[in-house]
Order: sequence, then structure tokens, then C-alpha cells
Amino acid sequence: MARVRIENLKKYFGEVKALDGITLEIEDGEFLVLLGPSGCGKTTLLRSVSGLESVTSGKIFFNDRDVTNLQPKDRNISMVFQSYAVWPHMKVRDNIGYPMKIKGHSKEEIEKRVKWAANMLNISELLDRYPSQLSGGQRQRVAVARAIVLNPAVLLMDEPLSNLDALLRVKMRSELKKLQEELGVTTIYVTHDQVEAMTMGDRIAVMNRGKLQQVGTASEIYHKPVNMFVAGFIGSPQMNFLRAKTVSDGAKTILKGHGVDIPISSDPGLEEVVVGIRPEHIGLGKGEVSFEATVFFIEKLMSSTIIHATLEDGKEIVSMIPGDHEFKNGEKVTMSFSTEKIHLFDPKTERRIET
Repeated sequence: MARVRIENLKKYFGEVKALDGITLEIEDGEFLVLLGPSGCGKTTLLRSVSGLESVTSGKIFFNDRDVTNLQPKDRNISMVFQSYAVWPHMKVRDNIGYPMKIKGHSKEEIEKRVKWAANMLNISELLDRYPSQLSGGQRQRVAVARAIVLNPAVLLMDEPLSNLDALLRVKMRSELKKLQEELGVTTIYVTHDQVEAMTMGDRIAVMNRGKLQQVGTASEIYHKPVNMFVAGFIGSPQMNFLRAKTVSDGAKTILKGHGVDIPISSDPGLEEVVVGIRPEHIGLGKGEVSFEATVFFIEKLMSSTIIHATLEDGKEIVSMIPGDHEFKNGEKVTMSFSTEKIHLFDPKTERRIET
């Protein structure tokens, strides 16, 4: 197993800064998720750790060993890709055992490890089938079994579930997480799916434009996003952002914006702020901060109802309430939220303001 240390890693493609000074440490046995939108650099970072991508500058260490310029075969890593990448002319048994075969292991050792890996992935009964006889989920299990058969120090996964249907993705999420915990292998997992990240990762590293935005547990990132990008990227539906002016008379401070008055306990020290409030924290009826809105679109999920509405100046606001509710377009509703649930950001830097 290995602790992975990345120091000021940069990867430039001409003028494009795919990685722009990444410093990150992944603990031995940790499941770290790299999360971000397309083009943020997460796959480039994974490929740099694997050795498939040479870096412009910076260092990569496995424990205290500098692996920055080593070939993938010399790093003791295994990788699972978005495409299953199983060889169609080989039976499952041979697909799984191939990495051991090319490293010169004995037939007996290969057979032993293949059976172990197949048992871990619940595909023992498929060993004598060809990939064409397997479902997508079964082919992905074969790819994972092949990745773990050599007991790698670091397991790298690049959106391995994105080609599966929704129900199978949910099942495979739990299976992969349980497998990683049983193996205790250091794992770096790339995804753009925040649900995958929140449910699987011990920690999440949120990336954007080649830079790390925040690294922390799902709870830390959800409850205390460091900036507006993280706040808006984590959570579905997306966090509402309201611009507000700070009005203070010495005794109390109120944030005023879009016809909504929000009393706060301390002056943020800025004339204008951005107030963030998650849709799930906006309820129906009167509360600490109440306001009227006009419904213009409803998403009925049955277990919950997402209300798209406009404030008095036309600003859109989204609320997600539990249960199945009926609303008409144009209907006026009273909504409210607690000031304990708001987040404040500096409109210029977009950084979080601690109050």
C-alpha cells in the first residue's frame, strides 16, 4: 500500500494549464475522489499519477519514493477506465489473469489469484465466458478484478461507472466502496457525479480550471464550501445565490436584496455580499426570513417537489420540499428559511465569509 504525495504539480498543453500547481496528499488506504466539471484537470491528474502523462513540473511520491518520471509498469499501480477495456478474444479467466501472465507468474499462482479476485467481485461463475456473453455491469466487474489481481499499491479509477445504467450504478457504488475497504488499497477515483463523490469518498478534492478548490469530507464541503464555485457545484438542485447590501445601524445588521431582508448577528464588513441558501433549506410558510415568490415551474419527484419561483424583482429562486405537492404556474407562495442555514460570500473574490 502507499501514501501518495503530490507537490506543486503542473501540466501545460501549450497555453492551456491543465494542472496549475496541485499539492495534495492521499493517506495510505484512503479513498479519495477527484470531482469537478469536464475540463477541470481531474483525469489529467489521475493520468499523471499513473505515469501515462508526463508532467511539466512538480513531484509525485508513493510513500517516500519519487515516481514522477517512472513508467507505469514500475509504479505498482492498477487502473480502471470508463470503457471496460476487456479483451474480447479472451475468456474472463484470461482477462483477469493477464497482468500476472505478462509479469511471469506461475500458472498456479495466476489461477489462485484469479479465483480470489473473481470471488471478491462475485463473478466466479463467469470465468469461462467471453466478454460478449456478459452484461455491461459484469464486464466492469471483470475490469476491476483484473485491476486488483496484482495487489497494487495504488488503484486508479477514471469514471468507471459512467457507462452503466442508473440502477446498476447505485449498486456498483456500494460494491466498489466495500471492496476498497476490504482491500485497504489507496484509491483515487475520478468522477463528475457529485452523488458518487459524496457517497463513496473518504475525502473529496474539488477541482476547477486546473486548480484544487477544496479538499475535505462530504460534510465539510457541503456545510462549509470555501467559495462560490464549490457551493454551487455541490448540491442538487444548485445553491441559490442572492446579492444583498449590508445595512447596519450599530444595533443590528440586515442584508437587503431582491426584496428579501435577512437579519444577521454580525456585520460581514462589506457593503455588498452574496447570500447562498440551498433549495432544501427553503420551506413553505412563514419563518425567520419570510418572502413571497411566484411559481413558474414545478419538478414533481414524488418523494420531493422542486419549486422554481421568482422574487418580486424577477430573480429566480429554487426550493425543494419533502413530499408530493401541487402548484399552479403563476401561484403566489410564502417561503422562508433560517439564517443558520445561509452562507455568505465576497462578491469580488467569491470566497466564503466566516461570521
